[in-house]
Amino acid sequence: MLYYMKLLRFIKGKLRSREAVRQREALLNATSISTISPEEFPASLKDPTLYYKRAFQDFHREIPLAVREHRNYFIAERRGFGEDAFHTMWWHLITRFRPASFLEIGVYRGQTLSLVSLLAKIEGFETVVTGISPFSSAGDSVSNYDRNLDYQADTLANFAYFELPPPELVKAYSTDAQAVELIRGRIWDIIYIDGNHDYEIVKADWAICCEVTAVGGLIVLDDSGLSTSYQPPAFATGGHPGPSKLASEINDSRYEEILQVGHNRVFRRLT
Repeated sequence: MLYYMKLLRFIKGKLRSREAVRQREALLNATSISTISPEEFPASLKDPTLYYKRAFQDFHREIPLAVREHRNYFIAERRGFGEDAFHTMWWHLITRFRPASFLEIGVYRGQTLSLVSLLAKIEGFETVVTGISPFSSAGDSVSNYDRNLDYQADTLANFAYFELPPPELVKAYSTDAQAVELIRGRIWDIIYIDGNHDYEIVKADWAICCEVTAVGGLIVLDDSGLSTSYQPPAFATGGHPGPSKLASEINDSRYEEILQVGHNRVFRRLT
């Protein structure tokens, strides 16, 4: 019985992979839906599924070559997770808001952190990028990671590959005293919460971060699309239960949601 269950899962996995390839190729070869701009952020909240498809197409047709090459580097040898459309999202966010400070909780191998640094370099402004992560194989209820990798050294090597200044890295869990002190130690222009996906941890991360984000600044919450109308294509995901539950509970008059790209949701501080 166990053998047949494993075989069934294997077959289902193969079928999902084939469907993902089919849908991806179909969208790549389709006529452009329409190029998006930062002024169209509200459209993402009205129809997040359509907006995601537009962001995916824009990654392959509109954003700078250097940004596409960055994504392709991290796809190679599975250096990073994420989805093509997220590079479109960060391109719009960083070029529009030009943050002087950027914090990422949950670095993995530095894909997003180095992308922000690269975009600032391309746009010609200075930004301080900081990452908090255990830099280990420690996972959570939905994630497992390679045990045979020095994640901190690898992140620094990936920055060096793109000739970017080394980031400020703090080796800690986001709930550790050292990390909490760093988060509370300044006002941040953009914070990306992409660490532990368990509800209680994400809730704790939000509770701290929402107090130290600059007025007009952003909090980007990863893996939080399950509580929205977003229907991901077969090559994407809707997120995880913990972040999605937290996002559905946000009821803070200081913040408004301004953008959704797939399972990434962006909240801007008003006051």
